[in-house]
Amino acid sequence: MPERPDFQDKQYAFAAHIRDPDNVAAPEGIENRRMAIYRKLFFNNLVNLLATMFPVLRKIHTDEQWHGMIRQFMQHHKAETPYFLQLPEEFLSFLEKEYLPAPNDHPFLLELAHYEYVELALSVSTAEDDLEGIDPDGDLLAGTPVKSLLTWAFAYHYPVHRISPDFLPSEPSEQPVYLAIYRGSSDKVRFLELNAVTAGLLDAVENNRGNKTGEALLRELAEKIHYPDIEALVQHGADALTEMRQLDILTGTQRAH
Repeated sequence: MPERPDFQDKQYAFAAHIRDPDNVAAPEGIENRRMAIYRKLFFNNLVNLLATMFPVLRKIHTDEQWHGMIRQFMQHHKAETPYFLQLPEEFLSFLEKEYLPAPNDHPFLLELAHYEYVELALSVSTAEDDLEGIDPDGDLLAGTPVKSLLTWAFAYHYPVHRISPDFLPSEPSEQPVYLAIYRGSSDKVRFLELNAVTAGLLDAVENNRGNKTGEALLRELAEKIHYPDIEALVQHGADALTEMRQLDILTGTQRAH
């Protein structure tokens, strides 16, 4: 295997010191005053960039806690991509796999980071709905409802959409917190809190491989969850489908061929 060029050795040494200046010596031949400028520049850029990408996560941590988290990120995480817009995904991966939790960490830290990552990822997604075969005003019960590609649904243990410096839950919710996070025609990212039934309905719409009608999906769902009044669930489900279409969570129904 050919030896690495000398300049690359210096680059690796430079990067290693920038990542972990307390434990890795600076490269020889560089004045400490100049090295300090780079140490501060790289660290502060990450501190500020990630604070804009995870604003709530930043607000609920002190400067010391946040800086410690970023320093760990620099020390331990080997990024798989150099792209700026994928930095949040790298940070989330670090929190999930490499972060060493502190005793006073919030129990919802990972879920909140995931929620904020999803908001950002959805805001820059290049996915587009193919509306050619869609009737935006179609009958959602008689036709086959279609979910927008810009709607992502998740279940959390904590109400991550409500967390703020004034609301820091210490225990998970009694029931899962279902959220449909979506980007509508205004291009703004919003969320709709779902209950277990509407979450099941949206999941059925997304995974409707047999092109079943909205009513058929609702009747199947009622049987699956042993709902006592199937007709009532169909009616409530129709209202839920209508609301989701109004919010651009659904794009409409498939046009008949």
